[in-house]
Parts: sequence; C-alpha cells; structure tokens
Amino acid sequence: MDSLRQLTTKEKALQVNLNKHIYGSFAEIGAGQDVAANFFKAGGASGTIAKTMSAYDMSFSDAIYGMCERYVCEPRLMKMLEHEYDLLIERLPHRAPTSKFFTFANTVEALNYERTNQPHGWIGLRFQCTPESEYNECIIHVKMHDNDAVLQQQALGIIGVNLIFGCFCIKDPEELLDSLSDGLTPGRIEIDMFRIYGPDFRHVDNRLMSLKLVRSGMTSAAMFGPDGNVMQPSEALYKKNVLVLRGRFRPVTHVNVDMLLTARRYFKNEPDVEKNKIVVLTELTLNDLRTEGEIDEKDFLNRVDIICSLGQNVMISNYPEYYKLVDYLSGITKGRKIGIILGIYNLQRVFEEKYYTNLRGGVLEAFGTLFGNNVKLYVYPSHKVGGEGLYTLDNFELPDNLQGLYQYLIDNSKLVNIKGANVDNLHIISDNVLAMIKSGQEGWEKMVPRKVVSAIKDKCLFDYPCEIGINAEEEEVKKKKAG
Repeated sequence: MDSLRQLTTKEKALQVNLNKHIYGSFAEIGAGQDVAANFFKAGGASGTIAKTMSAYDMSFSDAIYGMCERYVCEPRLMKMLEHEYDLLIERLPHRAPTSKFFTFANTVEALNYERTNQPHGWIGLRFQCTPESEYNECIIHVKMHDNDAVLQQQALGIIGVNLIFGCFCIKDPEELLDSLSDGLTPGRIEIDMFRIYGPDFRHVDNRLMSLKLVRSGMTSAAMFGPDGNVMQPSEALYKKNVLVLRGRFRPVTHVNVDMLLTARRYFKNEPDVEKNKIVVLTELTLNDLRTEGEIDEKDFLNRVDIICSLGQNVMISNYPEYYKLVDYLSGITKGRKIGIILGIYNLQRVFEEKYYTNLRGGVLEAFGTLFGNNVKLYVYPSHKVGGEGLYTLDNFELPDNLQGLYQYLIDNSKLVNIKGANVDNLHIISDNVLAMIKSGQEGWEKMVPRKVVSAIKDKCLFDYPCEIGINAEEEEVKKKKAG
C-alpha cells in the first residue's frame, strides 16, 4: 500500500486486478451495481473477474438464492455469498492451487423517487488469504446519506472497492476498517456494523471493532448480543418494543439488575407492548466508557463480559442526551413502544435546562422528542441525599418554572414511579464495589449477582487479584527458596 498518499479507487482496483492470485465473482442486487464496474474500468479485470451478475428481478433472485421475505437483509446477503462461492470452488478446480478465491456480494436499497425511505445496504466478501485455504468473511451494513440515488450508487462502488482491497492488501483489521471510507467525504456513508471472522482473523474481537465504529464517528450506535456477536441495530430492533437501561456497569450490581427486572414488569404490561417482541438493551455511552478522558479497551471488554454473562444485549452509543437516543431508536422501531429506565437523580439531570442551550426550542424541543407518543420513562428510587427516606416521583424536586411541565408529563403517564424496588440494595455504589474488587477486599461478592462474581473471578476482570495468579507467585517464591 502506498505509504506516501492514499490510493484512489481506480488505483486500488487496478492493484487487485494485477495480482494474478486474486480471482473471484461479483453478485450485486438492487442499487449496488457499481463495484464490479470499478474493476472493469480500472483495466486488467480479466485477471480478477470470473463472473459478474445481477438478479435484479425478485423472481430471478428467488430462483437463484431461494425465497426471502426481505431482499435487503443479512440472510439474503449470506445466501448470495454461499451460492456464488460454492460455484467458484465447483467450476474452477484447476485454478485452486494458485488462486485466492473470493466472492463479493451486496444487496442495496437506494433512495426512492419520493425520497421516503432510508437507503441502506448489506455488503460482504468471502475470501481466501492463501490458495486452497478455508475462507474468511467480512460483512458490513451501510446507511447512505447522499440526497441523490446516483451519488449513493457511486459511493457504494467506492466502499466495495475499499472492502475488497482492504481484505486482501491490509493486514491490520483496524486499518482495514478505517480504509473503508477512503475516497468519500464525511457524512456520505454510515457504517453501523462490521464483522470479520475466519481462520485468519481469530485474533479479532469484533466487539472492539464495534467500539471503534462509534469512537471514530463512522456511526453513532453499534450493538452486539449476549454471545458477543455483532448485530445490526436496525435489523435487530426493527418493529420491536425496546427497553433500555443506560449505565456504566463497572461492574453490574444488584441495583442494576433490580432496575431491569422491576421496569420490565411494568413495560411488558403496557397495553401497546407485544410481550414476544420485547428487546432489552443495556447501553454504554462513550462518555460512560471514558476513564480519565480515555477509553480503556480492556476495561470496556471487562464490562461487556459481565453484561453478556447475564444474557443481555449491549449497545454502544455516542448519544449523551437521552432525547437523541430516543430519536435514534424511534426511527428503527417504527412506532413501537420505547421504555427508558433511569434513576431519580438522572431524571433530575434530564430536566436541567443547561443541556439544551444549543437547541432553538430549548428543553421543550428536547422533551418533544424524549416524550414522544410511544415513549415512557421508568424512574427508579434512591436514598435521599442529605435527608432521610426515599427520593421518588412522589417528592421530586424541580425549580418552579419546570413544575408545570413536570405535572403535564405525570398527568399524561409519561413518567412511571417504579414501586417494589429492593430498597435494601440502594446503599450499593458501583465505584465502591470496584474499589473493593481491585484491592481484594472481602464483601463485594454480596453486592453483585452470582454470575458476575463468577465472571470476575474466573476471568480476573477489573484487576481482581485472581487466586491463580497469587498461587503462581507463591509457587515461584517457593521454587527460588528451594533452589
């Protein structure tokens, strides 16, 4: 790769074309018709391209890849990759000893004539790093923000070339991820899911790649499931009822779990919530991930391991304000119910007008989004600071100028006073628990769920002084004395 300057799209395509070992096929559905064209225009394509095709008509597409309810989705992309790659292996055995086979596929929905849709696409590459080896796969999901369908197609053509060039010519996965936007001005394409896996990429933790997507500004939110596999938020949350708990989870305590359980009981009994379509999210913002201004990747993975051990989905976002998170989720859930769980003191911060000075409509503009028709906030109690008893919505304190707004939200059932909370655990503060874990102090185990205790001790999370490490040190000392 040119170390002095960034290669152009044409130069990248030509470099791939001139590599006599790279050989494969292209399958493009819908608006994504420009990737193969870039390789043809670069010159030397006969050395790289075995086949290009586009099953533009749905009936043709179904006949080749099987029936599918939605055509722009990950399952359709995976069927395309599998079908076309298998054909390469089957029909070109004579090239196998010297060729690194690949299949590139995309299925894309561009801007419609009425401009009423969200243009997006699934893009993938199945490829070998050495001849006759097992394949790897790199899958991405993109959202297109150009206001013209032709410009969107051109941007997709660039992304596709960048993906193929990156997978074959860039060894570092993080550099590969960064290179996907080469040749594109900021804001044209949003990449909200990236996953690379296979025998040559076993060392890659795709959860860290999700974090990098958000941290680098390629997208504002990324998501993965309890198994650690990355998910595309629009796909995972489409027409779902979403319940969100934001926190630092450093570590997860009994309070966090009780907040989830008590709020979920309220949420699932809402008349407009379908119980079989509830998705619970634990959300980490970039602000909550920063310690001393920086994001510690090890600390991030520690928190994620804990959350996943409890079977929870994880979302990473760059939405410090709740109303921005709600606005994002509303665009995905398509009118379904959204529930936000927060503590009473966090609600107090939500009402602070200083957070909305950048909005022309101030707090009213923010609240218009935050408390939309399908949104409800579930408020968890706390011990009253500097006083006795519980602090709840029943004795919530606000400046006089906000009392009317607050009463309106109460009267219209936008705020729910969580009752039945386990008040015996309200003394638990996660920062205190973390300090006890790091110092090896006894007693922290009673403040977190048993699965969290096991995860921390088994994996030595949060700098916990594992017995294995201690015993190893003791054995080393004994050996030296005996020697």
